[in-house]
Amino acid sequence: MFTRVLIVSAGLLAAAPALAGPMGADEARRFVVGKLFSFNCFEGTSGAGRIHGDGSVSGVVRLGGGGARYVTLPPGTLRVRGEAVCAMMSGMPFETCFDLYRTDAQSFRGSVAGLSFASCQFTRRGGRAEMVRTSMPRNIKPELASSGAQ
Repeated sequence: MFTRVLIVSAGLLAAAPALAGPMGADEARRFVVGKLFSFNCFEGTSGAGRIHGDGSVSGVVRLGGGGARYVTLPPGTLRVRGEAVCAMMSGMPFETCFDLYRTDAQSFRGSVAGLSFASCQFTRRGGRAEMVRTSMPRNIKPELASSGAQ
């Protein structure tokens, strides 16, 4: 029995690095659509959201450490172009495509195609309850208990 457990464990450990690597459009669709992800970007933007099968997006975004805002993007915002995943945002004269790299079983990194430094790290979350931030927002300071000493 111990030998079987050892063999299965070794097989799982050997397969783990195989999860990492570039993601094509079909793999990205299976990995991302309908699931909740939190994200942190290189310039300080963070949040959590979901990409829907129609290419729409909904979630909470915190720009550069500022206040959180609920955001939705319409159907067709994200689309597949060959093996690339691209976004067309209203008001932008061009479509932006992304390089997607799966980092492990729950995470991937997305960067603007050709600009690997301009990236965000995405991590899969369990559900709606995890969208609620459990730590105190940066703009609210806790009151100190009045003990007479200052």
